[in-house]
Amino acid sequence: MLQSEIEQLFDAPPPQYAEEHRHTFEAFKAALNRGEVRAAEPDTESKTGWRVNAWVRKGLLLGFRMGKIVDMSVDRVRQPFFDKDTYPVKPVNLASQVRIVPGGSSIRDGAYVGRGVTCMPPMFINAGAYVDDGTMVDSHALVGSCAQVGRNCHISAGAQIGGVLEPIGALPVIIEDEAMVGGNCGVYEGVVVKRRAVLGSGVILNGSTAVYDLVREQIYAATDCGPLVIPEEAVVVPGSRAISHPAGHRWGLSLYCPIIVKYRDAKTNERVQLESLFR
Repeated sequence: MLQSEIEQLFDAPPPQYAEEHRHTFEAFKAALNRGEVRAAEPDTESKTGWRVNAWVRKGLLLGFRMGKIVDMSVDRVRQPFFDKDTYPVKPVNLASQVRIVPGGSSIRDGAYVGRGVTCMPPMFINAGAYVDDGTMVDSHALVGSCAQVGRNCHISAGAQIGGVLEPIGALPVIIEDEAMVGGNCGVYEGVVVKRRAVLGSGVILNGSTAVYDLVREQIYAATDCGPLVIPEEAVVVPGSRAISHPAGHRWGLSLYCPIIVKYRDAKTNERVQLESLFR
């Protein structure tokens, strides 16, 4: 019912939104906040293991379309806040069991944040995102619109998990359970990081990135049929490869390329588990 109402509103010519339309959007946003609807969800029949729910993306865009810019400042001088009235700060209370450390963090309404999530200041989680139980979002990290982050992940300081609202059917960035995203990493354009993978500090992944697997002697890249997928338990670090072009060879140039140097072992697990002490 909610899905059909959202799609009808989105596909209709731009109307003057009535009170009943706002009620529909607020019901949709409440379902997002509870984690009952998601921009993407696990699907064992899909090659990536995930299915896009395009109607959810429509609902999020609808909120921007029907919203009006209002003053939501707590203190207009110290911290001015002017935004669409459809997307205030998400209400979080003690019952939510989310740790939000003081210092400028924000979670936009319409994002699901599970129990035991830790938010270190300053960080930002955008509307439509899904952050599952026990995950840490560290300082200066971003979880973009519609990004899906699993249980017990660590999104390290300065990491950027890219968001996507358009095109409607595009797969958002997926970070599966127990993955670790190192400091200053960037994951964009629908990349799927599978369960328990580790991205070393400074790894950048997007739709144009090829990843070289030294262990399995394979190359992973996005295609017209699917996104870049990082395998389960892969440990990825920044690397480079020589440019074969004559001028590049003559000048000694190389291009950035991420490399899978190993798969998780006892030593990796020991290092990753240390961060659980801070939760």
